[in-house]
Amino acid sequence: MRTARLGPAERTAALAAMAERQLDVLVVGAGVVGAGTALDAATRGLSTGLVEARDWASGTSSRSSKLIHGGLRYLEMLDFALVREALKERGLLLERLAPHLVKPVPFLYPLRHKGWERLYAGSGVALYDAMSLSSGHGRGLPVHRHLSRRRALRVAPALRRDALVGALQYYDAQMDDARFVATLVRTAAAYGAQVASRARVVGFLREGERVVGARVRDVEAGGEYEVRAHQIVNATGVWTDDTQALIGERGQFHVRASKGIHLVVPKDRIHSTTGLILRTEKSVLFVIPWGRHWIIGTTDTDWDLDKAHPAASSADIDYLLDHVNGVLATPLTRDDVEGVYAGLRPLLAGESDATSKLSREHTVAHPVPGLVVVAGGKYTTYRVMAKDAVDEAVHGLDARVAPCVTEEVPLLGAEGYRALWNARARTAARTGVHVARVEHLLNRYGSLAEEVLDLVAQDPALGRPVTGADDYLRAEIVYAASHEGARHLDDVLTRRTRISIETFDRGTGCARECAELMGRVLDWDEERIAKEVEHYEKRVEAERESQRQPDDQTADAARLGAPDIVPL
Repeated sequence: MRTARLGPAERTAALAAMAERQLDVLVVGAGVVGAGTALDAATRGLSTGLVEARDWASGTSSRSSKLIHGGLRYLEMLDFALVREALKERGLLLERLAPHLVKPVPFLYPLRHKGWERLYAGSGVALYDAMSLSSGHGRGLPVHRHLSRRRALRVAPALRRDALVGALQYYDAQMDDARFVATLVRTAAAYGAQVASRARVVGFLREGERVVGARVRDVEAGGEYEVRAHQIVNATGVWTDDTQALIGERGQFHVRASKGIHLVVPKDRIHSTTGLILRTEKSVLFVIPWGRHWIIGTTDTDWDLDKAHPAASSADIDYLLDHVNGVLATPLTRDDVEGVYAGLRPLLAGESDATSKLSREHTVAHPVPGLVVVAGGKYTTYRVMAKDAVDEAVHGLDARVAPCVTEEVPLLGAEGYRALWNARARTAARTGVHVARVEHLLNRYGSLAEEVLDLVAQDPALGRPVTGADDYLRAEIVYAASHEGARHLDDVLTRRTRISIETFDRGTGCARECAELMGRVLDWDEERIAKEVEHYEKRVEAERESQRQPDDQTADAARLGAPDIVPL
């Protein structure tokens, strides 16, 4: 494999290489599906390009509930095929593809009614476990167990006694969604894909009816490239309809956006050793362990405003607080909320107006020769969506193409991860980095943690934690810019790390320090550093203001008060 370094020089080279010769496949959009599609195509031996208008995972794929799960609630909808498929993918990720990034997480489901509810819910969870085991990839997680009220309160003392008569505990899995996508992109690049962020498709090239390429604007340096490809895959999620409009094709289906918001609160605000799953009148609510924090979500409301920066309103925040406080002995207040983020689910429009009822299945279409569209689905099944998209694109290629192999291709950092985990005390002794920090790095980078530790060896000051965000080392900020394609301060504070939602100041306190660290790699002068910090501070203030607004319209207007950064 080639190097997986994605620094400034690699980005420039990738754009030039894409414009030099016709590709087999050009993928538009680097969320989890687009990144997965690029990896699938590259590992079949196809010459592959991947372009993204903003940062990797900057849309939906960095703003999920961060769960890799089979979708327990889809069993209730009798969508057995979707659940079976997702459980198989969950097992593959845990065991083979990304054990460094995807981890087991326990959930407690409080029972409110005696008798029938335990039988009903217990049957569903038992079926969930059975389907997981029958997939052939379900042995990595414990099976569910039934708890009395007393035992449930021992596991989750934060619950009110009158909020449950007993409980079920079961396991799913979780990951850092943006980190997962960045790793997917780097893995695709390691197998030969040319990848570039901040490269926006502004039009398509056509010969008669056929789409033969795309006009790509370099958002950072200016200029446009003509990138020609035998097949183009539109994997732009909630932007699918907008991308299709560039060729005057609405396509064979319509993608609707459903907004889901999440709150982040410190670990000590909810006394529990397990996550929680609560039923609401519309859907389910998760309280998810997240390092030294909890993630609480999500909402499910139609959204037809700005897609790039969906805003959480005061009403959204109150909804989540009201529902979680319904079961907590010590209620949460607004003052407990460290972070808030909002994301948009790409749902295939169906007959029902209720977004929670719209399909989470995915669809692949070939609306015009040379262009494949993939949309819908859920994070957990990204690999299947990618496979189906490339299978469809292959129909338009003249040559014989190998079948999908991504079921057997671990992501970067997976190989050697378990051996390094076992040797973590030795690594700590060798590097002088505390063993808890080594564990943190291994669970974020896998075996690539050695590359981060190499930076510390070269400059011991990078082994210190980021001021005011001490879960992260200064070396990680440098590494994000030198190896992971981070181009702006926002990329690092929001996606390469989660400082923007894990600190009460939303990262403003360490913004200057992080900008200076990035500037070493990206050759920023003092003016550029100041501009990056100012832009980030304005973004945070616009988000805070939007979260004080009563509804979607006013929240959206407030959030748009901070424009996107434009390089000098």
